[in-house]
Amino acid sequence: MKITTSRAAVRALALLASAAAPYAAYAEADDQRDIVVTAQKGGPIEQAPSTRASITARQIEEQVNAVNIEDTLKYLPSLVVRKRHIGDTQSPLATRTSGVGASARSLIYADGALLSALIGNNNTSASPRWGLVSPQEVARIDILYGPFSAAYPGNAIGAVVDITTRLPEALEGEVNAGISLQNFKQYGTSRALPASSFGATLGDRVGPLAVFASFSHVTSDSQPIAYVTANRPTTPSATGAPSTGGYDDVNRTGAAIRVIGAGGFEHQMQDFAKLKLALDVTRDIRLTYVGGLFRNGTDSTAESYLQNAAGPVYAGSLNIDGYAYTVAPSAFSNNVYSYDQRHWSHSFSATGSTGRIDWQVIGTLYDFARDEQRVAGTALPGATNGGAGTITRLDGTGWYTFDTKALWQAGGGHRIGAGYHRDRYTLASNRYATTDWIAGSQSALNLASSGKTQTNAVWAQDAWTIAQPLTVTLGGRYEWWKAYDGVNFSPTFLPMPTILQPTRSANRFSPKAALAWTPAKDWKVSLSFGEAYRFPTVTELYQAVTVGANQQSPNPTLGPERALSEELAIQHGDGDRYVRLSLFNEVISDALLSQTGLLPGGASVAFVQNVDRVRTRGVELALVERDLLPRFDLSGSLTLVDPRIVANAALPTAIGKRPPQIPLRKATIVATYRPTDAISLTAAARYASRSYGTIDNSEPVSFTYQGFGSYVVADLRANFRVTPHWQMAVGLDNVANRKYFLFHPFPQRTMSAELTYRL
Repeated sequence: MKITTSRAAVRALALLASAAAPYAAYAEADDQRDIVVTAQKGGPIEQAPSTRASITARQIEEQVNAVNIEDTLKYLPSLVVRKRHIGDTQSPLATRTSGVGASARSLIYADGALLSALIGNNNTSASPRWGLVSPQEVARIDILYGPFSAAYPGNAIGAVVDITTRLPEALEGEVNAGISLQNFKQYGTSRALPASSFGATLGDRVGPLAVFASFSHVTSDSQPIAYVTANRPTTPSATGAPSTGGYDDVNRTGAAIRVIGAGGFEHQMQDFAKLKLALDVTRDIRLTYVGGLFRNGTDSTAESYLQNAAGPVYAGSLNIDGYAYTVAPSAFSNNVYSYDQRHWSHSFSATGSTGRIDWQVIGTLYDFARDEQRVAGTALPGATNGGAGTITRLDGTGWYTFDTKALWQAGGGHRIGAGYHRDRYTLASNRYATTDWIAGSQSALNLASSGKTQTNAVWAQDAWTIAQPLTVTLGGRYEWWKAYDGVNFSPTFLPMPTILQPTRSANRFSPKAALAWTPAKDWKVSLSFGEAYRFPTVTELYQAVTVGANQQSPNPTLGPERALSEELAIQHGDGDRYVRLSLFNEVISDALLSQTGLLPGGASVAFVQNVDRVRTRGVELALVERDLLPRFDLSGSLTLVDPRIVANAALPTAIGKRPPQIPLRKATIVATYRPTDAISLTAAARYASRSYGTIDNSEPVSFTYQGFGSYVVADLRANFRVTPHWQMAVGLDNVANRKYFLFHPFPQRTMSAELTYRL
C-alpha cells in the first residue's frame, strides 16, 4: 500500500529541524516500504522488527562523493564512520549508543558475508573490512537499528548494515575513474595530497547462470594521522643541543606541550577484485558463490619541525626556545612503517522456496592470508634506509560463519522464522625483531598472542499479525560461547615467558519482542524490546600490543556484556516521504570498555574491563521528503543522547561520566535539486558535538591531537548524466575547510572529480 506523507507536516518538521542545528539527513530507498516494524528488505527470513534506513545506488550516485564503500553511510541517521582518509583500513562504525572504539557492537554484511572483524572491539585491527566492496557494485544498503531480531547475534546492539550488490539479468558493464586533491595545512605541515581511483564491473546472464565481476584500484596520500609531541618543562634551561622549530600547544588534558613533528603520512595502493556466480538450479533453488580479494600496500613517513645547522632533527637532548627536551628515537620512528596485506573472502549460499517455506544455507570465510607490518626501530633520518625494527604478522587470523535459516508462512497470520548459527574467530599475532625493518627477514620472536572463540546458536521468531493493524513479534536466541587456546608470549614475562590462558565458556538466552500498530492510514507505531549478549572477542581476551611506552594488555577473565534495549518509534508516511520519531533506551551491564593506567615503570597500559553499568537514552528525529518543492528533495535527522556510566567499582571516578566517543548530538542534512533529469546538485552537512576518549572524561581540551572535538562538515556534489552511457561528477568535501580532531587530525578541504562509462 502506498502511503503519502502530509506535506504540511513535513514542511513544519523541516522548519523545526532547520532551527535546531546543522542537521541531519539521510536518504531512504525509493522502494523502501516498511521501515518501522515489518522487515520486507532486511532479509525476509530474518524479518527483523527494527527501525531501518536505506540508501540506493541511485542516491549514492546523486548525493555522495564516494571513493570507498564506507563513504556511502555518512548521511544516514546516527551513524559515524571514522574514516581518516581515502583508503583508510581503520574505519570503524559508531552508532546511536556506541562510539568508534566499539566496533564489535555493530554488524556489517555484504551479500550475507560478514565484513565486521569480530576478532576485536577497537578502531584498529578490528575495523570492518570495507575494502571487499566498492561503491560501483552496490544495489542498496539497509541499516537496522538495535538488537531486536533473534536472527542476529548480540553484536547487533548498535546496528546491522546489510549491503546488497548487483546481480545482472543481462549484459552490463561499467568503468569508473576518479581523482581527488586535499590541501592540508596545520602546524608545520603544508601538503597537496592527491588520490586516484579506478573501477570496472562486468556482468551477464547466460541461461540459469549469472556472472558478475568487479575490480577497483585506489592510490592515495594521506594527511598526518599523528603528531609528535613533547611535554614542555615547567622551568627554562640552557641544557641540550640548540634547535629551532615546533609549536607550543596543550594536549587534551590541558598540559603544555611542544608539537615537534608529524607522522603517519600514508601512501597507499589498494586493489580489490570480486567474482559473483549465481546458478538457478531450478525455478525455486539458487546457488551463489562470492569470492573477493583485497590487497593493500602502505608506506608511512614522518617529518620533523625541528632544525639545527645540519638540517632536520629527530631525536636527542635538545634545547628549544630555552627549554630542555629529551626526544627518544621512537618518537618519530614509530610513525615510519609499511603494510603488506592480502585478505581473501569467500561465501557460498543456497536459497530456495518450497510452498510456504523459504530457506537459506550460507557459509562464509575471511582469511588474513598475508598481513605484515614493518616498523622502524632506530632514529631518523637513518631509519629511512633500513636498520633494526620489528615485523608484526597476523597471517592466519580470520573467521568463518555458518547459518541455516527458514521462514514458514504458517497461516493464521503467523510468519515463523528459525535458524542455526556457528562461527569461529582465530587470532594469530606474532611480532619479531629484524635487523632491517624495510626488507630484512624476521629473527627472534618478542611478542605473540593467539587464541580462538567460537559460538553456536539457535533462534526462532514469530511475526503474528493478530489483526490487520496489529502485529506482534516474539523471538529468542540461545547461544553457547567458548574461548580457548589462548597463549601469550614475551621475553619480559617472568618467571615464564609463555602464558597459557584459561578456557572460558558461557551460555546465554536473549528474548526479543516487538509490537507494531497502524492506528490510521499513513501512521505506524512500534514498541520494541531486545536483550542481547555481546561476548568478549578473541583480541580483548588474548592480544597484547606494545607501541613505544604504550601497552595494550589482554584480559582473559572477561565476561559477556548484557544489553537491554527498548525503542518506541512513531512514523507518519512511508517510502520516500515520511517523518519518524524514535525514543530509545539502552542499559548495558558488564560493559566491555577499555581503561588506561600506568605500570610501575611508567609505561601506559590499556586493558579492557567489565564496567558494571552503562545507560544510554535518546531521541532520533528523521525526515525524508521527495519533491518538497518541484525537483527538490530534502532529508534529515537529528540525534540527541544522554549516555552515562552509572556504576564502575574498578574506577569510581568514572561514575556519572560519559562513555568514550559518544557525542551528545549528531545530525546531518542532505538537499538535492534536479534542474533536469540529467543533472543533480546536492549540498550536505554532518555535525557532531564533542566527546571524550577516556571513561573518566579527564580531558578538558578537545581541539588538539588525541582530543575528540565537535565538527560541522559541509559537502557539495554535482552529478551529470551527459549521455545514456557517459556520466560525470564533481565534488567538494569539507567546503569550509574545518579543522578538527577525532583523536587523529581529519581531512581538510578536498576536491574530487569522477567519470563513468556504462554499456
